[in-house]
Amino acid sequence: MEVSAEGLARFFELVLPHLNERQRRVVAGAAAQLVGNKSSVAEAAGMSRNTVIKAEAEVAAGMEPQVRQRPPGAGQKPITETQPGILEDLDHLVGPETRGDPMSLLRWTAKSTQKLADELVRRGYKVSADTVGRLLHRLGYSLQAPSKQVEGAHHPDRDAQFAYLDKTAQEFLAQGQPAISVDTKKKELVGNFSNRGQEWQPTGEPERVKVHDFVDKELGRAVPYGIYDLANDEGWVSVGGSADTAEFAVNSIRAWWENMGSARFPGATRLLITADAGGSNGYRLRAWKTRLAELAKDLGLEVTVCHYPPGTSKWNRIEHRMFSFITMNWRGRPLLSYRTIVELISATETKTLKVRAEHDERAYQTKVKVTDAELASVPLKPHSWHGEWNYTIVRHEAP
Repeated sequence: MEVSAEGLARFFELVLPHLNERQRRVVAGAAAQLVGNKSSVAEAAGMSRNTVIKAEAEVAAGMEPQVRQRPPGAGQKPITETQPGILEDLDHLVGPETRGDPMSLLRWTAKSTQKLADELVRRGYKVSADTVGRLLHRLGYSLQAPSKQVEGAHHPDRDAQFAYLDKTAQEFLAQGQPAISVDTKKKELVGNFSNRGQEWQPTGEPERVKVHDFVDKELGRAVPYGIYDLANDEGWVSVGGSADTAEFAVNSIRAWWENMGSARFPGATRLLITADAGGSNGYRLRAWKTRLAELAKDLGLEVTVCHYPPGTSKWNRIEHRMFSFITMNWRGRPLLSYRTIVELISATETKTLKVRAEHDERAYQTKVKVTDAELASVPLKPHSWHGEWNYTIVRHEAP
């Protein structure tokens, strides 16, 4: 039966003021059955959709007429009236000043609602874990993870290095030269494992995954190494399955250049790489510099590297311009295979961001030794400002 939204709203406006609580549910449930649209009934009646759903179910099951109605003010009294003092004691238990209280059984334990309920029962109250949860919200508490805001000691030239890095990037972009941000994303288990987040599924039919997160010996862990093009808001991710090494990092940059960068910057003579201070592209890593020298020679580019100061990896541009969107795109989905990972990364996009990905199947050797002679052969020119963080690998001169 088709009823206009205006007509339905007018019906409820006339009828509901004359009905008690139970009668309103009966009318709403019957209307939902008649109209066949719970959302329209809920909106017209000024009720929540869940209330209308329950009302329709009650009507469908059959509701016997009742003479007895609940008088105003009747019903169960709130727990704060029947058990005075419970809010104050609960607040005391949750408050940070009680963490070292030797009289509390919650000392050094996780403060779940069940543990809090158990402690309140021990003190003489009658309360359930669900009620504790409601009381906590009433007190203004909510579940929160620790927020990483206290950075502790940092290098005295940290801010100045940020300014130097930004200035260098602006110079490259102004001259039409490529500038990229690089980093390794968190390693991911490959296989039918739980992945944080939620995805829409038919009700009662969640994706079934393994209970335990034991590494699949055949699939292992995926190692995504990303390159983000600062000028074009584009990205590349090489998905390895071997190890996060300097060779893998540089090969990922090479893959970006061959598949995306060279077409975007056909007249490039220089390349700027902004990278974290540690990891496979760390400023202390000899293999990183020797592999970059090989890349610079092969591509015919002068390669400049500017590292973020130690302990500031969260400021790396690739983290919040590309990796964050990849994480959102595959949340709640098991990363069943390397092909799945590559496809999910490649499907990541925003109004401007485009990402491409490829599975790097090569095996990379770890703990590769670079001799002093090999390092000395790298045509590396440290900058006058913190040469350990900022340096350029110049092109080899013809003999």
